[in-house]
Amino acid sequence: MTQSHAVETLLRPAVELYSVAACGSAAILCLAAPWSLALTPTLGAGAACICAVLGAIRLRQACIVLRYRRQMRRLPRYVMTSREMPVSHQRLFVGKGFRWDQRHTHRLMQTYRPEFRRYVEPSVLYQIARRVEARLEFAPTPLNRLPRLTGWDHPFNPVRPLPPVGGMPRLHAVEPQEVDVTLSLGERVGHTLVLGTTRVGKTRLAELFITQDIRRGEVCIVFDPKGDAELLKRMYVEAQRAGREGEFYVFHLGQPSISARYNAIGRFGRITEVASRIAGQLSGEGNSAAFREFAWRFVNIIARALVELGQRPDYLLIQRHVINIDALFIEYAACFFAEKDPKAWNVIVQLEANISEKNTPRHMIGREKRVVAIEQYLAQARLYDPVLDGLRSAVRYDRTYFDKIVASLLPLLEKLTTGDVAQLLAPDYTYLPDSRPIFDWMQVIRKRAVVYVGLDALSDSEVASAVGNSMFSDLVSVAGHIYKFEVDERLSDAEVNQKIPINVHADEFNELMGDEFIPMINKGGGAGIQVTAYTQTLSDIEARIGNRAKAGQVVGNFNNLFMLRVRETATAELLTNQLPKVEVYTTSVMSAATDSSDPHGNTAFTSNTQDRITATSVQMIEPAHVVALPKGQAFGLIEGGQLWKIRMPLPAPDPDEIMPKDLQMMAGYMRKRYVAADEWWSSATEQDQDAPLPEDLLDGAAQTESTQL
Repeated sequence: MTQSHAVETLLRPAVELYSVAACGSAAILCLAAPWSLALTPTLGAGAACICAVLGAIRLRQACIVLRYRRQMRRLPRYVMTSREMPVSHQRLFVGKGFRWDQRHTHRLMQTYRPEFRRYVEPSVLYQIARRVEARLEFAPTPLNRLPRLTGWDHPFNPVRPLPPVGGMPRLHAVEPQEVDVTLSLGERVGHTLVLGTTRVGKTRLAELFITQDIRRGEVCIVFDPKGDAELLKRMYVEAQRAGREGEFYVFHLGQPSISARYNAIGRFGRITEVASRIAGQLSGEGNSAAFREFAWRFVNIIARALVELGQRPDYLLIQRHVINIDALFIEYAACFFAEKDPKAWNVIVQLEANISEKNTPRHMIGREKRVVAIEQYLAQARLYDPVLDGLRSAVRYDRTYFDKIVASLLPLLEKLTTGDVAQLLAPDYTYLPDSRPIFDWMQVIRKRAVVYVGLDALSDSEVASAVGNSMFSDLVSVAGHIYKFEVDERLSDAEVNQKIPINVHADEFNELMGDEFIPMINKGGGAGIQVTAYTQTLSDIEARIGNRAKAGQVVGNFNNLFMLRVRETATAELLTNQLPKVEVYTTSVMSAATDSSDPHGNTAFTSNTQDRITATSVQMIEPAHVVALPKGQAFGLIEGGQLWKIRMPLPAPDPDEIMPKDLQMMAGYMRKRYVAADEWWSSATEQDQDAPLPEDLLDGAAQTESTQL
């Protein structure tokens, strides 16, 4: 409804209904008894039509007021099944809402005035019903049926309880007319940040975006540190509906027996990338910088030697040779001498026989005799090989000193190679009986695959963080390759000049990010990477990085912002401080009386009453409004700073959503282990570890398939 007056007031009695009643009565009278109005039957019919049209106009205006008042207390339910979700190749569907402007700020300010309180707050009858329900919760049998009646969730119930979403419905009710809110796909390259506290709808919004990405046939990579079974189920079902179950990969640290395998350092463009991905996860602050540089050099030496020997680097090999560099030195020397100096090995064997503790150099004490013999031979022969020289420099370190300077590297490698995790991150390519698929990011991009990465952070946050950082580092490297050379080996020539969108969804990304995340969002857009990051507060990002400037650098690279309910004022101000101030109008009644100073006059006093309209400059949105958002609602700052008020559709269950048995087992594990951040304290006593899966997952499940579906 357009604003036609200086001060718009929709929180008022629907006085238009009086006009509707008068017009309706007049129309009936003109038709039934035109003679009473001195009209002929023909003129009476015409007058009745005119009265009916005027009544319809006034009825429409009255309905706007009534609907506006009703929505102030309860918004209409917005439910959508997965099949009903609109999918476009130009726009990304977000939900229903409206573009926020000065009118909505003015209407919102009106709801806080005391004269309009009765239109906004729940009715007295509603409050009485809730108090009765609380008192009769444990009442005897005849009385305990009353709460069931008052709590009946049906429109016919006048005291129907409000939906359990909290917040203030008035934030969305200030605009009666909603439209579909969409985001241009061209804007997604600028990356999207979703902020919201626990259990307010971040994961459901992620499902909305991921569903559309899968149906568009684009690359979709989802990082889920917590392990949300419903998100995994949604991804599989959508991939199946889109005919992409053969391109669906599941990587889960909590279920290695049925998880796909992945080598984070097995594919690279330059050999130095292996060392950068591993050493980049070490601390570079203060005195740790020197140790990280040495760790980088040492890992690079090992990686170069492995590649020269024809071996694919992985975490197990790196760890093995970090602990014992002597074996790699001997193996590479044997290969080198066999090609460059076949007679050298006989001399080395003779030197080895003459070595004892007395004639061993001090810095070589603790090394194998063969290592000492090779070192002595190379010192005499003066052969040059960059890889061999690097290994020589490593073995010449004193053993005790060497163990100290690699002490920061070993804990990281232990996290990545302990237990069943080693089978996932260091796959054996030659062991054919293992049917679990092996994937890498370039393969995923070429196949336009869908990947779910469950890091099981609730079980072991340290390992989850290390694995997540490794995957991010690898993805940054792949983005650099695509930026320089594009995606080669494509399926058709028509795709040569077409950039493949790579949608990366990082839930709770503050638990995964490190220094390698900054170049991915800063420069990854040129490679087609579109990051959608989900987290709770800005403080989470700063606490993870440990540097406020870097945290600001991360946030500054997100062009689109969706703000759900947050509890931190500083986080809410990220949205509100970017909005302009607007003027809102208020009315005030002024009355005055003045007595007359003329004792002989006919007028004893004069009085006047005025309605004054004043304009006040206020923030378009206050942080308190962001804190009071209901669940499933958000403010969106998109497409160059346009502010939209959005509410997401509630998911409706589909009866045909089934999963294979191996994914059912994984989903059951995730349901048992997943606990919301605000409910962790009760998990040990209240969570049923033996609860069966829902019937919609068990009934009609397909026969066990491999993880690559």
